[in-house]
Amino acid sequence: MADAYLNSTSLAYAENFLPEDEVIATARARGSELGCTPIGRGGGATLRLLATLVGAKSVVEVGTGAGVSGLWLLSGMRPDGVLTTVDTEPEHQRATRQAFTEAGIGTTRYRLINGAAGEVLPRLNDSSYDLVFVDADKTGYSEYYEQGVRLLRSGGVLAFDNVLWHDRVADPNVRDAETVALRELGRTLREDVRLVPALLPVGDGLLVAAKR
Repeated sequence: MADAYLNSTSLAYAENFLPEDEVIATARARGSELGCTPIGRGGGATLRLLATLVGAKSVVEVGTGAGVSGLWLLSGMRPDGVLTTVDTEPEHQRATRQAFTEAGIGTTRYRLINGAAGEVLPRLNDSSYDLVFVDADKTGYSEYYEQGVRLLRSGGVLAFDNVLWHDRVADPNVRDAETVALRELGRTLREDVRLVPALLPVGDGLLVAAKR
């Protein structure tokens, strides 16, 4: 069988295949100033594609950041779609509101919820969302996974960022808490008969799964 691996040049080409507009680039720079690491271009483009494919009207995001992933998601959602985004940092959500305003996104299209996802997600309705995206504390991913499956409708999509975790997950000798949690998350999704998963090598790894 032919070698299927891509070299770093091809991976970089794929990652930057779609350019970011000025608003997203500004939000990314703002996020760096705040100390949060937004999803990369390739991951953002993939989120937009997933939102478009499922005709997303209702999306939940865990980890608001500075609004980069939210901008990508909203650009792929239906015009009447609503993004619910959860974060513990008020400053991050202020930056996100600024980014959405700069993009001309009306306040009826998003809900910014300040709070811990472990407390907020259980209050959201079962089977009511088309897409759930998680980019937050890695050791909490297993909890967010359980909530995400509950929140999704049949045919909805669950997505986790940073699942390759800077090449650490693929190295069995790395055993820190975050790496182990991400490794176990991948194993759990592979074994969950309710889901159809795939690990996409975009950015730092995007683990996606459709709910049967």
